[in-house]
Amino acid sequence: MDSHVNAPPRVRSGFITRTRTAVSLLFLMNGFVVGCWAPKIPDFAERLGLTKFQLGLMILVFGVGSLVMMPIAGAQIARHGSRVVVRATAVCVLPLLLALTLAPNVITGAIALFLFGGFIGAMDVAMNANAVSVEKSMRRAIMSSCHAFWSLGGLIGSGLGGVVIAKLGILGHAQLATVLAAIFLAIAWPMMLADPPHPDAKKEKTKLPMVPLPWLLGLMALFSMVPEGAVLDWGALYLRQEMDASIALSGLGFAAFSATMAIMRFAGDLVRDRLGGVKTLRICTLFAIAGMLLASLAPDAEIAILGFALCGIGISNMVPIAFSAAGNIPGLKPGIGISVVTTMGYSGMLVAPSVIGFVAEHSGFAVVFMALPVLLLFVLMFSKLAHYADGVSGGGH
Repeated sequence: MDSHVNAPPRVRSGFITRTRTAVSLLFLMNGFVVGCWAPKIPDFAERLGLTKFQLGLMILVFGVGSLVMMPIAGAQIARHGSRVVVRATAVCVLPLLLALTLAPNVITGAIALFLFGGFIGAMDVAMNANAVSVEKSMRRAIMSSCHAFWSLGGLIGSGLGGVVIAKLGILGHAQLATVLAAIFLAIAWPMMLADPPHPDAKKEKTKLPMVPLPWLLGLMALFSMVPEGAVLDWGALYLRQEMDASIALSGLGFAAFSATMAIMRFAGDLVRDRLGGVKTLRICTLFAIAGMLLASLAPDAEIAILGFALCGIGISNMVPIAFSAAGNIPGLKPGIGISVVTTMGYSGMLVAPSVIGFVAEHSGFAVVFMALPVLLLFVLMFSKLAHYADGVSGGGH
């Protein structure tokens, strides 16, 4: 690797570089693997004989794995740099779809799901850190497009998932997904930016902020990511069980959500430059509310999928705006604000869906999707806080 990638240039580099290509492929791979998991959830539940509540607990195991491994990844990045950590975690991610597919009982399924959530989350932290380093080396904002590649990966994985499962079966789908993910990683491997360790990074997290602003932004991120987790973890089961959708069609719920999210994230920087953070957040929140209501009241699977697509338009830039605002709070170090908001936000996406499983066990998914817009009203209520995000690049799933 050329030595010049390790030191920031004095002027902006080209728009496309080897290191930017590499980190974009990492986001694509991570999103692809998560997208491949979404259409496998109904089979996972049926094979292990799980009720909705029990599946919710299993999804909680996924979330706990992520929340356990993410801070560990952060500490290892401080010690070794993000390239070492992202390579190690990406390799660990590769066999886990096969492990989930072959798990013979609830205990092995829970272990596989814990590891899956853990290494997906750890890789997420590492690739975000690598993207920040690439941004600095290029002197160019790339974070929004990186997360667009994550959504694109989710679209490819979930969109093809149902079709491939119908053609090749559950095991054939897992094998093909693993091979494709390995190809993404192999292409990215030699081009990754070798960033230096950051031993001082941990010091910023030793003291929690005593001002309310980062916590309010954290709640905004939390309430924005709960609907994303709901569509990822429960969208396929909702379409399959309550809308009588086929296996192929049920996988299109998260695919439609990911498609509109990817498109809007690629356009996110331009939209925010034109409209500003506050107006962009308000418009996005209204789209998300309308989409969730449409999905919950839909008479058939096709209309529900359209609702998920509208929700994807909304959710796309809500979380990036919250993360950007957290890194630009006056008088607060960016690392402190971002750590609070990311932890609270990812808790919403990773842990809250288990609560949804418990509620759906007694009321059905339509009622759950109808209630989620109440959380988004909080985001709308505090949308003025988005003005801190103007002029700052940020990201998040």
